[in-house]
Amino acid sequence: MLEQELKKFIQNHENIIFLCIGNEMRGDDAAGPIIAEKFGQEIQKHPDKYLMMSVVNAGTVPENYTGMIRSKQPSHIIFVDAVEMGLDPGSLRLVHQDEIASYSISTHAMPLSFMIKYLKSFSDAEIILIGIQPKSLEMFEEISEELKEGIESLMIELIRIFQCQDP
Repeated sequence: MLEQELKKFIQNHENIIFLCIGNEMRGDDAAGPIIAEKFGQEIQKHPDKYLMMSVVNAGTVPENYTGMIRSKQPSHIIFVDAVEMGLDPGSLRLVHQDEIASYSISTHAMPLSFMIKYLKSFSDAEIILIGIQPKSLEMFEEISEELKEGIESLMIELIRIFQCQDP
């Protein structure tokens, strides 16, 4: 289901930014940075298959990347983050822009809903969040096996979706 929703979301894309968020020192909150690393490596290996795409590891300060977003003028922004959604750990869900404020995304300096309002003040980009359900966000914990499985599942879907798309 995530694959179909994401395909629909990116129809007619021109320039996509993946802004991956998370704290690598807080257990499963490392989801965003891990996905940024894995997907970034995939894009570097096959740049001809991923035209007009950028992947950014924004860590815990996605607001520091608003200047880059402004300069790239993306048609689509896809946030990737660990989100408390009441699902099984490692589960994936697309969270639409108008739903983001209702989910717990609390390990970052600025609420994501505020950042989206700011982005919308200068950008017409379509915005969505790929949420991955964490098991634990405790400091200094390793990522859970469930999260590892969720990340692998997401990587398979991203590769399948974006290798088949034309800009």
